[in-house]
Amino acid sequence: MDCRDMILSDDYIEVIVDFPTELLNIPQAQEGEYCVTPISNDLQIVYMQNPSPQELPLDRFGYRIMPKLYGLLRQDALQLGVPNAGAVIGLEAAGIRPVQRPPLSLLGNGVTIAFIDTGINFANEEFRDEAGDSRLIALWDQNIQTGRPPEGFFYGTEYGREELNEALRGANPYDQIPSRDEAGHGSAMASVAAGSRIGAAPRAELVVVKLRPCKPYLKQYYRAQTDLAYSETDILQALRYVREFSVPFQRPLVICLGLGTNLGDHTGSSALARFLEEIALDKSTCVLVAGGNEGNRRGHVEGEFDDDIGDPVQSAEVELRVGPGEAGLFVEFWGSLPDFYQIRLRTPGGEEIPWSDLSLRQSLSYGFVYERGRVSIYTEVVEGSSGEQLTILRFTQPSEGVWSIGVRGVGNVQSGTFHLWLPMEQFLGADTYFLVSSPNVTLTEPSLANGVITMTAYNDRNDSFYLESGRGFARNGLPKPDLAAPGVGVTTLAGEVTGSSMAVAFGAGAAALFLEWAVLQANRPFVSTKEIKNYFIKGATRDPSLSYPNPQWGYGRLNLSDVFTALASSSRT
Repeated sequence: MDCRDMILSDDYIEVIVDFPTELLNIPQAQEGEYCVTPISNDLQIVYMQNPSPQELPLDRFGYRIMPKLYGLLRQDALQLGVPNAGAVIGLEAAGIRPVQRPPLSLLGNGVTIAFIDTGINFANEEFRDEAGDSRLIALWDQNIQTGRPPEGFFYGTEYGREELNEALRGANPYDQIPSRDEAGHGSAMASVAAGSRIGAAPRAELVVVKLRPCKPYLKQYYRAQTDLAYSETDILQALRYVREFSVPFQRPLVICLGLGTNLGDHTGSSALARFLEEIALDKSTCVLVAGGNEGNRRGHVEGEFDDDIGDPVQSAEVELRVGPGEAGLFVEFWGSLPDFYQIRLRTPGGEEIPWSDLSLRQSLSYGFVYERGRVSIYTEVVEGSSGEQLTILRFTQPSEGVWSIGVRGVGNVQSGTFHLWLPMEQFLGADTYFLVSSPNVTLTEPSLANGVITMTAYNDRNDSFYLESGRGFARNGLPKPDLAAPGVGVTTLAGEVTGSSMAVAFGAGAAALFLEWAVLQANRPFVSTKEIKNYFIKGATRDPSLSYPNPQWGYGRLNLSDVFTALASSSRT
């Protein structure tokens, strides 16, 4: 079996490693039954046979090698309609419309914007130029296996500009290139950032990757209950692909990511976050990530022991409401250094799972006498990426009602703080939540990566913060998010859409315009994500009654016009 077959087969799992693959001791290595694909100098993806979801290599190699599950960062279902004059409201609020007009006349000429999402409806007029030709320079559909994959990759089909234009000249372009955005999310983001009529950068070139759905074993392991779930491995492959379209000082690149997850330590230590930080260091490149819509979801608890710090035993109780018909549930607990923690469970019927004993890495499974379902508890005292304690609770067919999660500090407790996260809203039932929760530290990964620009959403009709939007700071105190942009009822190609993915689309369009001015017009030719972030911060609109950086607003509301006003003022002094 070759690499292509292994990547596509549901009988093969994928792991992300940052060490020599020989250390995996893959049993079938002698027969060549595994495949290694490089992502960067430090990251590789390994595809190997899957014995069963219950025998994943987690216990042996740790949490960090497991691909995380990502979902779309829109809050509501698409309300289909036709783009109208309302589309310009967000462009005005973000200070984009003024710089599109003379004297700057920035439209994204010569800049490439990359979208890694649900694909794009490439035949739509929003993605064509004045001559009717495609503004896409490449489309990689990871789901179509009948054509040629990109060079250096093993799966999917790549369509170049010539193929796209040839298809557009036909009566039905999708007969020739059967790649559609059925979910509409990728097309909505692309139309806001770069639509020919309603977008921020209407002359930018586009590179699009349509992600394939994750393999069934990942959905089963993470107990996800949606088809719109994507593996970290395919996103990493997509990022490696789009990175190659950047030509420093000649073809600037903007990467716009509207995907997220609640999995991880919420400090930006995941493989995806680390790779995004690496790309963000590239010159002529800007990486932007949406902050998610988990702020009002009641899916996060920030706990602290009530007892006096220094007591030998301290404990707290967290109550989790499990809704009816919940097929499965995945809960992550993260402790804070230098403390040790233990977990205890009490079912709605009163049965208890005793305090978990600590070891370097262990997994235990429990059943019940009077309750249906099972619970497995996996613990790493020192998780490989963050260095802090992780405990995972995996529920199978949990009983409806209120579960109590006891948390106990062991020994001389110093910090006394801990966090629990439920999966993102679309990965579990709406009636499952923590009874007492915290809206802070609810930004989704990988938006907590230090080097990227993290965007949250606000309602530009009344300048109010969108309460569903994720909030900061990071679990380690890193100031995040960076900026807020319009994200409520945004007019897109697919109708009105709400969510932080719309905010990051505005941010991506603004970044494309800034790169046109900075790189292609040779005003700041060596610019990278960090500098662009700081320019945007200097021009951001701030409320004098608030302090910044702010857990909701970051450093303020995106205002591209005021960025140039600030630059003009500084040049006169």
